[in-house]
Amino acid sequence: MPLLLLLLLAAVLLYMWLSRRNSTLTRDCRWRLDRRGGEAHYRCAACGAEMDCAPGKGPRDCLRKPPSPE
Repeated sequence: MPLLLLLLLAAVLLYMWLSRRNSTLTRDCRWRLDRRGGEAHYRCAACGAEMDCAPGKGPRDCLRKPPSPE
């Protein structure tokens, strides 16, 4: 029984790692569907970036510009 729980834990952690490795989204990304721009037009509520995606798919990348070095 303990071995089964360890396998389940390993499977959950592997799934979480695989689902996040193809995404650059951060906690600051707030993508919202904006139908005024089209069927699958998204706008970030945090930084104002805009992106068109395939129908049924959401944004997977953060478009926030990095802070300028001063």
